[in-house]
Amino acid sequence: MTGAGAAVSTIATPLFGALSDRTTFRMGRRLPWVVGGTIGGAASLVLLAYAPGVGVMILGWCLVQAFLHAAMAAVLAAIPDQVPVDQRGAVSGWFGVTQTLGVVVGTGVAATVGGIRAGYIACAALLLVFALPYVLRSNDIHLPRTHLRAFSWREFARGFWIDPRQHPDFGWAWLTRFIINLSNAIGLLYLLYFLTDAVGRADPPGDLFVLTLIYAGCLIVTAVVFGVLSDRVGRRKIFVIASGFVMCVAGFTLAFSPTWTGALVGAVLLGSGFGVYTAVDFALITQVLPVATDRAKDLGVVTIAASLPAVLAPVVAAPIIAAFADKSTGYRVLYLVASLIGLVGASLVTRIRSVR
Repeated sequence: MTGAGAAVSTIATPLFGALSDRTTFRMGRRLPWVVGGTIGGAASLVLLAYAPGVGVMILGWCLVQAFLHAAMAAVLAAIPDQVPVDQRGAVSGWFGVTQTLGVVVGTGVAATVGGIRAGYIACAALLLVFALPYVLRSNDIHLPRTHLRAFSWREFARGFWIDPRQHPDFGWAWLTRFIINLSNAIGLLYLLYFLTDAVGRADPPGDLFVLTLIYAGCLIVTAVVFGVLSDRVGRRKIFVIASGFVMCVAGFTLAFSPTWTGALVGAVLLGSGFGVYTAVDFALITQVLPVATDRAKDLGVVTIAASLPAVLAPVVAAPIIAAFADKSTGYRVLYLVASLIGLVGASLVTRIRSVR
C-alpha cells in the first residue's frame, strides 16, 4: 500500500504540475487544482475510512496521493509565481514548517479522536477547513489562451526531461536535493531499531516519539529563522553548505555516542540542520527553474528528488547493517555513511553559478 502510494505521488506531482501550467481558467492556473485536489483528497480519505478490505485501501490511498499532490503541485508553483526573490527564503521556511506540522498534528488528531475511521474523517474535514482561506484569498494569475503554446503529446512527454547540459544549475540543485534527502532518510529510517539494538532503551517507540518531537521542533524554528536570514543577506549556498555540515555532525554523534544523550543531541542537530536546508534550498531552487511558464511541472520534477530517497534508503541501509555481526558496529557504519553522503550533497551546491 505504501509503495503504491509512493509511486503515484512521484508521478502525480510533475504530471499535475504540467497540467496546471497549461490551465487557462478565469479563476487562475493554480487555484482550480487546489480546489479539485482538496475535494478529491477529502473524498478519498472518507473512502479509506470505510474501506472493506486491502484492495479498496490501496485504491483509496493511491487516490489520496494523486489528489493531494495535484493540490501540492499548484501550491508549490504559487511561491515563485507570486513571491519576490528576496522573500522566498521566509516563505519557503514557513512552507517547510507546515509540512512538518502537518505530520505531527495529523498524527495527534488521528490518535485523539478515537478509532481509525474517525481519524480519517477528521483529517478529511480539517483538509477542507484549512484549504478554505487559501481558496478565498488567493491572487492566482490567469493565463490567457493566447499565451498558451500549441499542445503536442510528444512535446508534453519530453518536457519532463530537463537536460542538465542545457540547465546545469537546475541539474546541480536537483542532485543536491536528492543526495541530502537520501542522507536524511537513511538517518531516520532505522532510528527505532538503533534505540532498540544499539542504545538498549526499554521503550523504543515512546523514545522515538520524543526524538521526533525534538527533531520537528528544531526544524520548525530553524526553517523560519534561517529562511528570513537568507533573504536578508541575499545568499543561499552558504546556508545549504552549513546545514549539510550540521547534519554530518548529527550522524557522527549517533555513530560514536550510541546513548540516549547522544540520540537527543543527534535529534537536535539533525532537525536544526534539515530545517535550515528545507527553507533555503527550496528558495534556491525557485531561482534556477528553467522556464517561468513551466514552474509547476519543473517543481514537480524537483519533488522526485525528495520522494525517491525514501524508496532507496532501505536499499542502502539494510545491507550495511546486515554486513556486521555486531549490530552496534553496523549502526555506527550506517550513520557514518549517512553523514558522508550528506556532506557530498551539500558540497555540490557550490557548482551552482547563478545563485549566490
